[in-house]
Amino acid sequence: MQFMSKDELKPEESKNDHRAIGEALDLFSFHEVAPGTAFWHGKGMIIFRELEKLIRGELDQVGYEEISTPIMVKKEVFEKSGHAKYYRENMFELEDGDQTYFLKPMNCPESTYVYGSRIRSYKDLPLRLSEIGRLHRNELSGVLGGLFRARQFTMDDAHIYLRPDQIQGEVSSLLKLVTKVYAIFGFSPKFYLSTMPDKAMGDKKAWEKAEEALEMALKENGVKHELKEKDGAFYGPKIDIEIKDSLGRSWQLATIQLDLLMLPEQFGLTYIDEEGKKQKPMVIHRAVYGSFERFIGVLLEHFEGALPLWLSPVQAVVLPVSEKFTGYGKKVFDELKNAGIRVEISDANETLGKRIREAEVRKIPYVIVVGEREESGDFVNVRRRGSKDNTEVKVSELISRIKKEIEERAL
Repeated sequence: MQFMSKDELKPEESKNDHRAIGEALDLFSFHEVAPGTAFWHGKGMIIFRELEKLIRGELDQVGYEEISTPIMVKKEVFEKSGHAKYYRENMFELEDGDQTYFLKPMNCPESTYVYGSRIRSYKDLPLRLSEIGRLHRNELSGVLGGLFRARQFTMDDAHIYLRPDQIQGEVSSLLKLVTKVYAIFGFSPKFYLSTMPDKAMGDKKAWEKAEEALEMALKENGVKHELKEKDGAFYGPKIDIEIKDSLGRSWQLATIQLDLLMLPEQFGLTYIDEEGKKQKPMVIHRAVYGSFERFIGVLLEHFEGALPLWLSPVQAVVLPVSEKFTGYGKKVFDELKNAGIRVEISDANETLGKRIREAEVRKIPYVIVVGEREESGDFVNVRRRGSKDNTEVKVSELISRIKKEIEERAL
């Protein structure tokens, strides 16, 4: 996808530009001292952490091991993987005496050192290694585009080491994972199967078997897909996954790539089979969000800044009608905060109307007003974002409602 400058965006896209939304909602900022890299503010980090919590929870359920690998490694790692030869212009290089290091542009090569740190048996496979890793790519300044294309970003990578007979089952599991996670955000993904390119590693028969396994997994799960002839990676076929946002734009975020030879061959990876012989594993490279930064940018524009309650940095704000009712407002605030809800209380110095408008501009999901009537009746007056209706409710009932909505990750 080509990234446009702010001046080139259509009016509706410019209005929803994630950079403007991020600034208005105090999520992140960009500064000349670090071109192409976001400075994440406290509220933006809440979104980041909630997305991490979601994906970690899903991966724990299906048996992933989370690893963390160094951000900087010796050049020999990327010489082995081929990145130093084919990708060097996009890599940040550092010299330390007579030794050259690279900041990693991807997590793949490093995961092989975790796999290769011990003898692996066929019983250990599939071995699912996930990593939420910070990456650096030396993108040209002309193609940088806020969170959509950055020099520093975070990937929800995984590398799954497996036997050939496990490919279909593992890909089926990944298709379910991607579909489940994307449904939480209201996205209906579209799937593409990309086949052997003209320049590829390995023999045609191995490619055909791998492509057949991917296709069978798609069919087994009732997943409609389109074919992208000769569009696979040079080391194996892949499934690309696209979503459409509220502006009708397509985004390719998730991917499931099958590695027939590159990592196993270049890094000498093996496992011991049932007969005690060494065999080469296959590897699936996969990402669900892709880049966290890019995913957040897409979400901000898709929802026009009005993120679902569970993702909203501030989930509720308490507005005392006047200073006289600040005490009751503080009591309500404490109850919500103690229940684990991200809540603020507004200073009563400004008019109530102005503070309500400010809460609307900040896209806060629940606006809670308290005054004489509310204090005497021991309840609160609540307006849900997007609604013009006010409801009177006990604080305990409101807490239950909010917590249920958060737990369900409702849209």
